[in-house]
Amino acid sequence: MRVLRLKDVIEKTGLARSTIYKYVDAGTFPKPIPLGGRSVGWLDSEIHDWITGRIEKRDTQDHPMNCNSVA
Repeated sequence: MRVLRLKDVIEKTGLARSTIYKYVDAGTFPKPIPLGGRSVGWLDSEIHDWITGRIEKRDTQDHPMNCNSVA
């Protein structure tokens, strides 16, 4: 199990700090875990799962089950 600091989460997701915390507040991004004092981190596996979920959502939207579009 690996704990990522904010810098690593930003690098891995491509999101800005403010966007990460906005998504956390909205409940659409993994919550950070307290590490002590003012330090927090995120579990690498949870960030990976979040990214995978975004990819699955994209793929589902690109290829809907009921395609009624005219080609």
